[in-house]
Amino acid sequence: MDLHSSIETLDKAKAVAPVCVGKEDEIKQSQRITARVHDREVVVFYHGGKFYAMDRHCYHAGGPLHRGEIEDINGQPCIICPWHKYKITLATGEGLYQAINPTEPSAAPKWRSKGIKQRTHKVTIDNGSVYVTLSDLPIRCDSDYYADKYKKTGSSDTKK
Repeated sequence: MDLHSSIETLDKAKAVAPVCVGKEDEIKQSQRITARVHDREVVVFYHGGKFYAMDRHCYHAGGPLHRGEIEDINGQPCIICPWHKYKITLATGEGLYQAINPTEPSAAPKWRSKGIKQRTHKVTIDNGSVYVTLSDLPIRCDSDYYADKYKKTGSSDTKK
């Protein structure tokens, strides 16, 4: 093993290490926070007794998800992007939309999935602290574009 490959291994291990983003009680009270985890901006939500984490910028146009409202859609908690009202499930990062099948007699709109659009991250609680571990899914999510953009330029809007 040469020095270069051992440094790469250490960098990869560091990138998947959990990062403390705050105290459990404080996040429960505020119901959301933003944090930087290994140079990636994330938002952590506390909703319905559960913690969720995802990329902070909406996959569609980079909107500030931490400023959106949470709504229950089709039995799933979703963040609504404040810019264009895109709906994203907190648990999986799926983009949701309503569609009508014109061949059906009732033609009532039904919720459909666009697939995973927003990268979600793992949240763990240990001794009253909340930790986020970045997703290691090998697929590319649409939100990666804005995560990479703000990783390089930084963001001026990282308030709770």
